[in-house]
Amino acid sequence: MIAPVPPTPAPQGAANPDGAASSPDMDLIPVRMLNEFTYCPRLAYLELVQGEFTDNLETKQGTFGHRNVDRPSSAVVPAAKPATSEASVIDGTPPDRVELMQKAIESPSLHARSLMLSSATDGLIAKLDVLELEGNVATPVDYKRGSVPDIPERAWEPERVQLCAQGLILRDAGYQCEQGELYYIESKRRVVIPFDEALVNRTRQLANEFRQVIAKSELPPPLIDSPKCPRCSLVGICLPDETNLLIHATTPDDRTATESQTESAADLESETDTNLEALERPFRSRLVPAPAKPAVRNLLPSRPESLPFYVQEQGAYVGKDGDRLVAKYKDAKLANTPLIDISQVSLFGNVQMSAQAMREVTSRGIPICHFSYGGWFHALTSGLIHKNVELRQAQFAVAADPLRSLSLARAFILAKMKNCRTLLRRHATEEHRAELDQLADYSRKTEGVISAESLLGFEGMAAKLYFQGFARLMKGGPAFDLNGRNRRPPTDPINALLSFVYSLLAKELTVTLHAVGFDPMLGFFHRPRYGRPSLALDLAEEFRPLIGDSVVLTLVNNSEVTASDFVCRAGAVALTDTGRKAVLTAFERRLETEITHPLFGYRISYRRVLEVQARLLSRVLSGELQEYPGFFTR
Repeated sequence: MIAPVPPTPAPQGAANPDGAASSPDMDLIPVRMLNEFTYCPRLAYLELVQGEFTDNLETKQGTFGHRNVDRPSSAVVPAAKPATSEASVIDGTPPDRVELMQKAIESPSLHARSLMLSSATDGLIAKLDVLELEGNVATPVDYKRGSVPDIPERAWEPERVQLCAQGLILRDAGYQCEQGELYYIESKRRVVIPFDEALVNRTRQLANEFRQVIAKSELPPPLIDSPKCPRCSLVGICLPDETNLLIHATTPDDRTATESQTESAADLESETDTNLEALERPFRSRLVPAPAKPAVRNLLPSRPESLPFYVQEQGAYVGKDGDRLVAKYKDAKLANTPLIDISQVSLFGNVQMSAQAMREVTSRGIPICHFSYGGWFHALTSGLIHKNVELRQAQFAVAADPLRSLSLARAFILAKMKNCRTLLRRHATEEHRAELDQLADYSRKTEGVISAESLLGFEGMAAKLYFQGFARLMKGGPAFDLNGRNRRPPTDPINALLSFVYSLLAKELTVTLHAVGFDPMLGFFHRPRYGRPSLALDLAEEFRPLIGDSVVLTLVNNSEVTASDFVCRAGAVALTDTGRKAVLTAFERRLETEITHPLFGYRISYRRVLEVQARLLSRVLSGELQEYPGFFTR
């Protein structure tokens, strides 16, 4: 007798194919993942092996369509009738169970929902949406979103393979199973799929191929210009067009007029000084698109749908009210936001959060970022949202290799130098010429460094030179004079602003890296130190000028902060509550700013750029890409 067993629920945001995401036995192939493998091997590997999953409209529609069949029925499902006598079957069985079994076997038909079965013979496991029994004849019924396709088979191959795999499991359990049915929710029609020899052989062939892919522990290549990609919920994780472009990247000598197509006039200022342009040209990325290739499709939403939830009122309390997160201070309601619109929760200082709210946000994959009252990012609370052990193994292996670590660190710092030079040049006057020329020289020399010590030396000299020029860009008067970079604690308003926005940037990248599957604490340029998110600081290098310094420049020159927004105690300068609110507003505004990607040509927000760069870094560590493409505008 088979009792229907509901699958163990997977954490929010993790794949739960046929209940297999929570199963420790990876020798059994989930038939839902076999469907994905037939559709796209890369998609199946990302979901099953690396634990990646995210929803889109179609997956949510599918979940809604399965809401009834996902509720296990209470019906007792009898085992297949054995070839031996009935007496031998019930021998040793308690009388009450014997009576129950006999009634189930004698029943003319049975309809069971959400039934978990597996086959050791074929190495498959499945959660059947519906199982229909007529005596010993079993018919699996699988629910599908959408309508019946207009093709001769009236079902796509992935769906037919998935249904046939369920049939093989039922056969191994002793049932007679010669066909299955697909129920299309939109059409409200059933399509009968015969389990002929050709389909059975194809199903077993694909299962064996999937096992070989899993055994290789190597991410399959992305599809090339496939119409499947725009509808895939994992397109932002897979990055098919971006990966293919970088794999087949050309050298700068092959780059033609297509270069101008990937650089928007809104992002890249016109260059009037031909000498400066000549200096810049040799230092553009080696990874450039081939002229003959079509433009990368804009498959990514330009901005994430959810945004951070900030609470900095001291003594505030954050709780849960239904599907909303509510922040209160005494009797005043500070914020009331749907959980679906929140990407992270940032708490500053003495802000409390209820256990119910904490459990709900972490179960949804929403991290909680903890800051000191002054804005020092010191902790991250998250649920068990990622299982990508492969990526962390690769990260630790590269971090232990000095040469490979140096290659990545050099790419981070080179991008930082170029972005520093770009920011200065966009506001350049004649007095900046020396800094621009010297930064170009440091960039050239950085490309050839062969030791971490040399790289650190060039980075330090470039930073000192850059802040000399950056200080002259400030228009806030004597109160905002900058005499070099200082911190812990900062001793002037500009350094207080820089420290705060750099802390926010480190927080943003820590959350992004954690979501991708990295260990944010282990970097390649910043060496490990207790409590320091070294990898987040590595990736932050190239974005310090583009995001952090740009925010500070805007705040000061547009008078969004004034001298009254700072407090000085014993020589240390800190922001007031009002000042921090102004910085948070400007920082989020900058992250939401759209920019044309210099390599891929589409417009996305800076927040999305951070995610794309983190995922490209993961492809470098996995060996799919040979070189990390640092992000920098001209």
